Amino acid sequence: MGKVEQIVKGIYLIAGPNISNPEDAAAFIIDFGDELVMIDSGAGDSTEVIEKNIRSAGLDPAKISSLVLTHCHIDHIGGAPYFQKKFGAKIIVHDLDADAIEVGDPVRTAATWYGTFFPPTEVDKRLKSDHEILSFGKQELHCLHTPGHTPGSICIYLERDNKKVLFGQDIHGPFSASFGSDIEQWKKSMKKLIALEADILCEGHFGIFRSKDKVKKYIQSYLDEYSR
Repeated sequence: MGKVEQIVKGIYLIAGPNISNPEDAAAFIIDFGDELVMIDSGAGDSTEVIEKNIRSAGLDPAKISSLVLTHCHIDHIGGAPYFQKKFGAKIIVHDLDADAIEVGDPVRTAATWYGTFFPPTEVDKRLKSDHEILSFGKQELHCLHTPGHTPGSICIYLERDNKKVLFGQDIHGPFSASFGSDIEQWKKSMKKLIALEADILCEGHFGIFRSKDKVKKYIQSYLDEYSR
């Protein structure tokens, strides 16, 4: 598989189709010094590979204090029980997707799509506002409620190295009634992301987009596609 990629100082791509397992959505680690924050966790079959990848970046997975899940689908949450149990990572997810995780709903988690199973897993913190700020030392991680793909989808951003880095995992969809998808809500969410004017977009399946112009073009391309 491929190597861990440092996106900017202290932010690493540690999982994804070319890094850990073909079924994994991208997952990331943010180094806040005294603690690490993980964003998404792969589909669940490559947890040991992801752990090894974290160590290869010179980081100690025992320092993962929080695991923020961008939504409730298996390719993003499958490794969550492993990191919660082994390292004590606190699982953080939006309230509207939390129940699917806690009951292990096979449809809402899309486990049936992947022919697999997601065990009922406790959520430690439910995000309930449109914009919540998580503090790690003197640094902040912004969590934006961006419904559309799922009711509780979130996108995350922070400032690092004078860059606004946005984690917008499933901007492209897909959309399904079984997921609770809502195209009109999604359009509003995408306009909210464009307004952020992020310098870097870390997308869940299609790579890293660098420069405000490329980030905007990528998001706008899907808005245009679903507005025809």
